Amino acid sequence: MDDNGVVNDKTEVTIRRAPKLSVFLVIGAFVGALTTLILTSQFPSDPAVGFAATAGYFLLFGIPAGVALGAAVGLIIDRVSIARARTVTVEHEVVGQPAEAPVSGETPKRAPRKRATNDAPDA
Repeated sequence: MDDNGVVNDKTEVTIRRAPKLSVFLVIGAFVGALTTLILTSQFPSDPAVGFAATAGYFLLFGIPAGVALGAAVGLIIDRVSIARARTVTVEHEVVGQPAEAPVSGETPKRAPRKRATNDAPDA
């Protein structure tokens, strides 16, 4: 603490822009479902089964494949962001004196509480 009551605390931190993997998973699932539907519609379906059942069956494979592909892309971008990380020095500054503890026997002063009001009319 210096003469003015300022406390300085310097620390080194690493800053990087990390992607949100959940976004990549959701986008991957959407791309997998869309790709599956497009590929399923390119071929004639069995009349005994129908298009909806065939598409639903292949969606069981397409959506997880899209999620896996999205996860792979997200992890690759995450590794690239680690390589681009920067280390900087930050300074945490606290100005002012800490609050003094009350003398024994005294109760600390508290601000009066405000009552919540309901402005809606009664029914």
